[in-house]
Amino acid sequence: MTRRATWRGRCGSDDGNAIVEFVYLAVLLMVPLVYVLLTVFRVQAAAFAVSSAAREAGRVYATSDSVPDAGPRAFAAARIVMADSDLQLSPDDLRITCSTTTCLRPGSRVEVAMTYQVALPLVPRFLYGRAPTTIRVTSHHLEVVDRYRTVAR
Repeated sequence: MTRRATWRGRCGSDDGNAIVEFVYLAVLLMVPLVYVLLTVFRVQAAAFAVSSAAREAGRVYATSDSVPDAGPRAFAAARIVMADSDLQLSPDDLRITCSTTTCLRPGSRVEVAMTYQVALPLVPRFLYGRAPTTIRVTSHHLEVVDRYRTVAR
């Protein structure tokens, strides 16, 4: 009887199973959680960069000396802000409109709209075109040209 009791004791024991179950569940739950956190952090960083770039583009545009120089200067300012966050800005991502025909007239409004496509992390190439692989982030900024500035050329 002792042999049977010791054999049953060795095979029916649950010693060590809790650790295996914990590791299995931890991996099963932590991998998606880490992926979601990576995605949220990347989108939040891009949203902050896009918001800052739109604000700076509007400020630079409104303080430019002439209308022909204002657009390239605004794009350069937005590109610098985006580069600080390791993001690339294309000319299609930035749109600047004015409330009047002469953009830099005192009191006129300069509207800046920016959109940026944030790539999702760790998405395999075979999903491109079949599933959403980016998240669009947009920002709008309204800048009023200083009332006491000289009229632009």
